[in-house]
Amino acid sequence: MHTILQPDDWVKPVGYANGVAASGRMVFVAGQIGWNRHSEFETDDLVGQVRQTLQNVVAVLAEAGAGPEHITTMTWYFTNKREYLDNLREIGGVYREVLGRNFPAMAAVEVSALMEDRAKVEIQAIAVVPE
Repeated sequence: MHTILQPDDWVKPVGYANGVAASGRMVFVAGQIGWNRHSEFETDDLVGQVRQTLQNVVAVLAEAGAGPEHITTMTWYFTNKREYLDNLREIGGVYREVLGRNFPAMAAVEVSALMEDRAKVEIQAIAVVPE
């Protein structure tokens, strides 16, 4: 179980938490990108890659008996901030489709490139599974 940390006098964030307190077994998910289980990209569309990337995060979590509800923090790396902002509504829809209404502490960063040339997004996650 985890607790959202939200100072009373702060504006509530949309789509993420300012902080999360949790105890249990920690699960670390390496940076995942938008390719399928065969390491093949099926799309160059950012929203499609976000969907696949989130599905990859969920698949790794499942190997530890964890799910989206156990994610405490995520870091998102995008190669194009403008493309991310222009697709924010669609990305939010894909997020809720794959992860539900679980909103961990998050950071989003624009980077000049990712290790795989076709990758537009990479997501790293940490989950805490109650004992």
